[in-house]
Amino acid sequence: MRIVVLTGGIGGARFLLGVRAYAREVGAEVTAVVNVGDDLYLHGLKVCPDLDSVLYTLGGGADPERGWGRVGESWTIKQELAAYGAEPGWFSLGDKDVATHLVRTTMINAGYPLSQVTEALAARWQPGVRLLPATDDRLETHAVVDLDGERRAIHFQEWWVRYRAGVPTDRFVFVGADTAKPAPGVAEALAAADVVLVAPSNPVVSIAPVLAVPGLRDAVATGPARVVGVSPIIGGAPVRGMADRCLEVLDVECSAAGVGRLYGGRREGGLLDGWLVAPEDDGVAVPGVTVRAVPLRMTDEAATTAMVRAAMELV
Repeated sequence: MRIVVLTGGIGGARFLLGVRAYAREVGAEVTAVVNVGDDLYLHGLKVCPDLDSVLYTLGGGADPERGWGRVGESWTIKQELAAYGAEPGWFSLGDKDVATHLVRTTMINAGYPLSQVTEALAARWQPGVRLLPATDDRLETHAVVDLDGERRAIHFQEWWVRYRAGVPTDRFVFVGADTAKPAPGVAEALAAADVVLVAPSNPVVSIAPVLAVPGLRDAVATGPARVVGVSPIIGGAPVRGMADRCLEVLDVECSAAGVGRLYGGRREGGLLDGWLVAPEDDGVAVPGVTVRAVPLRMTDEAATTAMVRAAMELV
């Protein structure tokens, strides 16, 4: 069996722990196609938050308390940058994390594409799944805002981390998406997949940038694999993060039904064949989609694996 997971963010990384455990039980192969819309350059370094969250989480190096970055991190470089007044001070890079970005940036400057760089980094972390960026090309999520009396676009990370999504925006833009190409192996993985799982990631800024790469939405919607999504909303609230504010920008209700209908049923021109919701949302209906209510709290790997198993039962 071949499983492809569309994923991004910390929730997506934790979901992959359950997918990996399930795959080991049944002997399946897993390919994770990861959002790169959050990627940015800081202090000359290429930072890939979602790819790194997956590497660190599956490799056993993630900080379980913060949910991002490395466990046992130190902050000498951050403190020294602050002493110089170097910006941006609102995005924290720990010392261990900087080492990852140094290796990545050195390889990119030497001409290696992001997919090959990610493969090289995975050789250390041994994530147990094949890890692919959605694209090797530049694709950045920006928020269009009114800031200091000026209407302009700022990087999503600035809107999300610096302003805590507190600056009003009416639009997200996936810069570079129109000319981006799927990273090597992505289209092939979707074409060969038996199942595509849509992780309980932010649908607006984690999953949508993946689908914005030309050809990928069609590959999911028209491919041979059954497509099952997992709701990131439980009882009308995001499991973590600020997905509610992102959904509000699209005028989509922050609910399991709202996100399910945003993805849509394949028979209705959307993506999904199946949709997992929490028991709090039992009774939700998405046209053309089989909906099942199961516990969705990823409290530990066993609970997450059970959730994945329930998703696979919808196939």
